[in-house]
Amino acid sequence: MLTIGEVSEMLGISAHTLRYYEKEKIIIPVRDAGGDRRYNDLHLKWLKFVIKLKETQMPIAKIRKYASLVQEGEHTSLERLSLLEEHKLHIKQQMETLEAADGMLELKITAYKDFMNKRHE
Repeated sequence: MLTIGEVSEMLGISAHTLRYYEKEKIIIPVRDAGGDRRYNDLHLKWLKFVIKLKETQMPIAKIRKYASLVQEGEHTSLERLSLLEEHKLHIKQQMETLEAADGMLELKITAYKDFMNKRHE
């Protein structure tokens, strides 16, 4: 079992974020006899998934909803699947937007380099 500080360091997120996730019922750590939070391997795996959802712009409300559905049990599988498929579509749209922006930037960078090379000839 790991402490909040150890998990924070391992995952590169603040203890404040871990407490926030607990407050939002996104994660429910185990409490030891002294009341301190403890995290096991399943918590770490879950948190890594949550971090990926955040990194891909899933709103905290949707992460909270997904966590709630997971905690409710197997009968929510279809709703969880739907939520993840919707998010995957959102990620695909983000990627297309970023690829288009990257292409435009590449053209602009090439134009500047060509311009500067011609000035120095």
